[in-house]
Amino acid sequence: MLRASAVCEQAGIPTSTLVCEGFLTQSNACSLGLGMPNIPVAEIPSHPNVLNKQDLAENTLRVTVEQVISNLTQTPAVAGQRGEPEPQSVVFKGSHDEVNQYFYDNGWSDGLPIVPPTRRKIEAFLHCVDIDANESLATLLPENRAATIWSIAVNGVMAGCRPEYMPLLVTMVEAMADPSYGVEHSGNTPGAETLLILNGPIVKALGFNYTQGAMRDGFMPNTSVGRFWRLYLRNVAGFMLHKNDKATFGNTWRVVVAENEDVLSKIGWPTVGTDMGNTPGQNALTIGRYTGGNVVISVSGDVREHMLPYLADAVTRQISWQIMFAVAQGLGKLRPLLMLSPILAETIAKAGFSKQDVKQYLFDHARLPASQFQRILRDWTQKPTWDLALEVSLGKIPKVYHESDDPERLVPLVWKPDDYMIAVTGDPLRNNAYVFAQNGLRGYPVSRAVRAHKGT
Repeated sequence: MLRASAVCEQAGIPTSTLVCEGFLTQSNACSLGLGMPNIPVAEIPSHPNVLNKQDLAENTLRVTVEQVISNLTQTPAVAGQRGEPEPQSVVFKGSHDEVNQYFYDNGWSDGLPIVPPTRRKIEAFLHCVDIDANESLATLLPENRAATIWSIAVNGVMAGCRPEYMPLLVTMVEAMADPSYGVEHSGNTPGAETLLILNGPIVKALGFNYTQGAMRDGFMPNTSVGRFWRLYLRNVAGFMLHKNDKATFGNTWRVVVAENEDVLSKIGWPTVGTDMGNTPGQNALTIGRYTGGNVVISVSGDVREHMLPYLADAVTRQISWQIMFAVAQGLGKLRPLLMLSPILAETIAKAGFSKQDVKQYLFDHARLPASQFQRILRDWTQKPTWDLALEVSLGKIPKVYHESDDPERLVPLVWKPDDYMIAVTGDPLRNNAYVFAQNGLRGYPVSRAVRAHKGT
């Protein structure tokens, strides 16, 4: 609502944005990013969802109404603008420890030691791409800062990346800026974190780990490139804890996950990058934000009778409130991710299942009773859209959600089989899987081909 308020205020129309108490610091930070640090807001004490009607009414009359009236009848005070260093300026000189302390004190690090971004190191990164250092790829919300090639190099140095990773870092920021991904939602309260999936010859060329421990830190490419993502969200997009990053609990940054394309080629399954529209064999990066995940241990037995039912059950158990992205907010925008270890993928393929067959199986079998589906939305997450029969009658969701009036009929978690994403990676000889619950339109998966640059 702050963006709408900013447009109105610029047009001379008074506004008053209602903001829950816990979001006041975020609203201040977002107002700065919109270039209007004095956007009028009215506080809603506590949180409406945990208040009874009497307390909500009392808080509204005692605090909110008076602030709304004041905001609509008085001219906001003139607010000062924030001061930021000039592009490419030297902000500090000192020892390694002094630089780290200075960056930490100014909120430019993630709390871990950073590599001081000297001009010499930055130039080494810039030398690996054929783009001018001043070129901006996009303007990133919420702070409305330019995503320049220079800033990418700076944060790449800080994250501990090597110069030859620079083309990949540029691709990451291009994906981050994709409107379908929605970087502006990176600070929402579920605290989802982005997973980066890498495909193509670049995996082996740069030494990414794609076998045992595929999601564990310890390999420089996977680790430093994953860290770059979070540093760039902090330092350029502007997501800061206790300000406009409102993750209730949050996740830390994730290492880059590279697929095992040797196995995929062997069994004839496409990569995630190819599924997302890239040319087979092309270097490609796919990003998506996930609220969390869970490992599925010891997937054993007959594929049709044991393995696939176990996987479908695991998917169903992992996804709960996220179903709102299928039928309410962002219709049809839920994209769950199933990661299979290579030996599982090989076993399933040997039984005659293509990747598309597995997606179809999940669509057909990872389901909830309609009554439970609606209860999650209506009673537990208090969403205004929950009546599946009504939504089908209005043509807003597919007919599969109301094939009968039986409240115990099973309905799918997603609109279509291709809404499931499947990756193959991890320990080649362990029969485990991993399920990620996706954050819907707030971090919708997008993919980009890695542009060829110098030396690539």
